[in-house]
Amino acid sequence: MRNVMIIIKKQLKDTIKNKTILIQFILFPMMTLIMENAMNLDGMPELFFTKLFSVMYIGMAPITSVAAIISEEKEKNTLRVLMMANVKPWQYLIGVGIYVWGICMAGAGVMAAGLSENNIVSYLCVMGIGFVISIIAGACIGMFAKNQMAATSIAMPVMMILAFAPMLAMFNERINKAAQFFYTEQLKEILDSMSLDHVTGRTAGIIMMNAVMLIVLFFIVYKRKGLE
Repeated sequence: MRNVMIIIKKQLKDTIKNKTILIQFILFPMMTLIMENAMNLDGMPELFFTKLFSVMYIGMAPITSVAAIISEEKEKNTLRVLMMANVKPWQYLIGVGIYVWGICMAGAGVMAAGLSENNIVSYLCVMGIGFVISIIAGACIGMFAKNQMAATSIAMPVMMILAFAPMLAMFNERINKAAQFFYTEQLKEILDSMSLDHVTGRTAGIIMMNAVMLIVLFFIVYKRKGLE
């Protein structure tokens, strides 16, 4: 546990220095606050920008951040130093995961500012589940990539699909049918109702299937690539 806390503190210091990663955590919360308070069009659904940016936040920030953190430290041989300092791989990965999840949840807390008290808990639960799945995806990319540039190249299309497919699905029936298989689309549908009471077995099943597939992929990549 001590080593995990060391990793979390290290990542906090590194994020403050790394503006590229830092902006991932604050972009969507800021955009949500600005757009919800600045835009008020006739016929616009309630909390439209909060729901839209929440799904984009899930599909972008954790994936790009975790992938960038792991790949950058591999490239700079920081991970090798940590391993020599008796930090085990699982401690490092848990530390990074907890750190990114915590920062993202803080952002989600800011985005929940416009919600009613009855919806905040459900909203944060949905966001928390989405962040966990995206963190696993980001870890897979970070471990698989040889360096930070390669990680960005892989993360970009994954991020674009997961973040923008739910938005495009609102306007295109074909995209909607394909997007149904992504956890971000299912989480969007839960957010649309702002209640966990409307979660169906199909929705839970698809989200679980996505999570299981990414966990399996994580162990495959870890077994082949590790943190070397």
